[in-house]
Amino acid sequence: MLFSCQTRQVTQTQPTTTTPAATPKATPTTAQTPATFPPVASVNSEASLPAQLPPLPYAFAALEKAIDAQTMQLHHDRHHAAYVNNLNDAIKQYPNLQNRSVESLLRDLNSVPENIRNTVRNNGGGHLNHTIFWQIMSPNGGGQPTGAIAQEINQTFGSFDGFRKQFNSAGGNRFGSGWVWLVRNPQGQLQIVSTPNQDSPIMDGNYPIMGNDVWEHAYYLRYQNRRAEYLDNWWNVVNWAEVNRRAQASGQRS
Repeated sequence: MLFSCQTRQVTQTQPTTTTPAATPKATPTTAQTPATFPPVASVNSEASLPAQLPPLPYAFAALEKAIDAQTMQLHHDRHHAAYVNNLNDAIKQYPNLQNRSVESLLRDLNSVPENIRNTVRNNGGGHLNHTIFWQIMSPNGGGQPTGAIAQEINQTFGSFDGFRKQFNSAGGNRFGSGWVWLVRNPQGQLQIVSTPNQDSPIMDGNYPIMGNDVWEHAYYLRYQNRRAEYLDNWWNVVNWAEVNRRAQASGQRS
């Protein structure tokens, strides 16, 4: 059983407020506004328009510790590709939108024509979220975090185990489909948030450092309804080097 993202539409025209799962305890770093954050998708600008499907940085079977090859192939080649195609189709009639990035559109959805606003929200968000998702996983991932992100996690959440429990709880408690994220908020703090559907954290001014997809299509072939098991196993493929890079980037002004 595989649930398709692109058939579900969001009816709101204003960005949905994310549901905080943890209040950071660390002293804030330099406060930032959303406009000062650097691009969130990748250093190669895969979130530019017209959108393009980025290649996976590993083989479909490379993440078998957590995700089976068939799920990876369907997830990337079908679901993510559909977001890209739907987004490009929506903006064809608006040449002025093609001069903007996906991130720009999502940060200011009210500037998008109303007749395609939900399409851009759902499919632009799906493209951006998945572009990040492929990057923050690795066949050589897993284990304990290292580097600056490890220290900041400990300062904010008490310990890595405490952080992981809160992160998994937020992902498990997301009703229906959505994502769980570690973000840097506009005040410069680490925070765990959950977003519905394909909404991006940047819609609320947050910088996504790492995130896990809890749509059923991300895990159902192997785990069926056992989302908690999927959430536990997912830590075996987290690319901490990339997470560290993203955490560092989130503290820089563009």
